[in-house]
Amino acid sequence: MHWTGTWTTASAAVDGAAFENRTLRMCMRASIAGKTARIRLSNAHGTGPISVASASIALRKGGGAAIHQDSSRKLTFGGEAHATVAAGALILSDPVELDLPALADIAVTLYMPYPTQEISGHKGARQTSYLSPTGDFSAAADMPVGEPVESWYFTTCVEVATPASTRGIVALGDSLTDANISTPDANCRWPDQLARRLVAQRGPQFAGVMNQGIGGNRICHDVQADNGQKRFDRDVLAQPGATHLILLLGTNDLRNRRGIAHQEANAPAMIAGMKQLGLRAKAGGLKACIGTLLPYENETFVPGCWTPAREKVRQAVNDWIRKGEIFDAVIDFDKALRDPENPTKLLPNWDCGDHLHPSDAGYLRMGDAVDLNLFD
Repeated sequence: MHWTGTWTTASAAVDGAAFENRTLRMCMRASIAGKTARIRLSNAHGTGPISVASASIALRKGGGAAIHQDSSRKLTFGGEAHATVAAGALILSDPVELDLPALADIAVTLYMPYPTQEISGHKGARQTSYLSPTGDFSAAADMPVGEPVESWYFTTCVEVATPASTRGIVALGDSLTDANISTPDANCRWPDQLARRLVAQRGPQFAGVMNQGIGGNRICHDVQADNGQKRFDRDVLAQPGATHLILLLGTNDLRNRRGIAHQEANAPAMIAGMKQLGLRAKAGGLKACIGTLLPYENETFVPGCWTPAREKVRQAVNDWIRKGEIFDAVIDFDKALRDPENPTKLLPNWDCGDHLHPSDAGYLRMGDAVDLNLFD
């Protein structure tokens, strides 16, 4: 047996969030099944320690903040209920027995007694979680809700004990992997769809799918989070049970939405960054897969980010990707979603309407475009 991530998220510094004497109940979707579970708490972007006075994990009940009481497991950290996470560090909870089905909804509950600053979390989760009124409600089956939240905080991984043969697929990407603009709580991210297909066709413990997408992320420069090269060790190589990488980064390098002259992307620089990520994955023992970059002509999310010159760079990068250098496999997301009559644009059915992000159906099509034989 070994540990594999059944759910993960990538963290960054989250502005404007602070907790004191409040309870967080965060909801997430498992990818694979397990009988024993533990969680990771991260303070990667904090400047001071954070304290968790009590924590629990359970199966979620319905679509709100309720849990199945008989599934609730109190979590400890080195045998203690209270945990302190140093700035820049992460900690693991002690394992607990929990019958966690594949594709189940999980609820992780944390009570934060003291003021928190410089919070690590994941904004724009496309998943509703819940913040209580003042007080410790970590043991409550139906936690009172002070306000809903659309971010995950501190919790970056739910791990399960799995057979040694279980694969771990890490999807490193930007908002196209994070599924920006998709319907909240619908689990339309392409890694979610990949997980559903793997469970249906390969079984409940064949492969965990770990989504490490962050909106706005780039290969070469920081924007809303550390760039892909900087966060690679933490967000890919350190993921539990990782055996495969699927890389889908580069669109935000092309877009250069802030218009910074020295950050204007060119094909050689993007390809060099992609090569490094592929080499580092393989040096870490992972099979490295890479996805082609989607078209985005005349995007309206940030008007003006598409230009004919940037389109030429995208085409050059995709041409290199399709040659199969460095990487073990290519997933042609571009071919799957582009309009055959206008290949610099998304097909309207796969377009959410901003010409940059896929629709719910488009994200699902991306998940369907991944050849499951890559993981055999």
